[in-house]
Amino acid sequence: MARALRDGGMEVIYTGLRQTPRQIVAAAVQEDVDAIGLSILSGAHMTLVPEVLDLLKEQDAADIPVFVGGIIPEADVAELQKRGVRGVFTPGTSTDAIVQTIRELAKTA
Repeated sequence: MARALRDGGMEVIYTGLRQTPRQIVAAAVQEDVDAIGLSILSGAHMTLVPEVLDLLKEQDAADIPVFVGGIIPEADVAELQKRGVRGVFTPGTSTDAIVQTIRELAKTA
């Protein structure tokens, strides 16, 4: 995905695997990012994503849009969006659609 975003003309800051929500938010604030993308395959999306959103609020950075990709049950998509996630991409979503959505999110940041 990082390569597709880069090829789509975006600067990508990849922080690596197994970052804590606190590390993710600290890096986002330090780098003054336009959006945060989280890839979650572990099933922990309903724990980790709300924590990232809460930490962004604590850091006065709630205006940074968050998008999520991975294996996310349909039942959880609405709840994530209700909590503030701006995009949810499940397996099979085209990279072109993801790039276009992130471009739009970055414009609103």
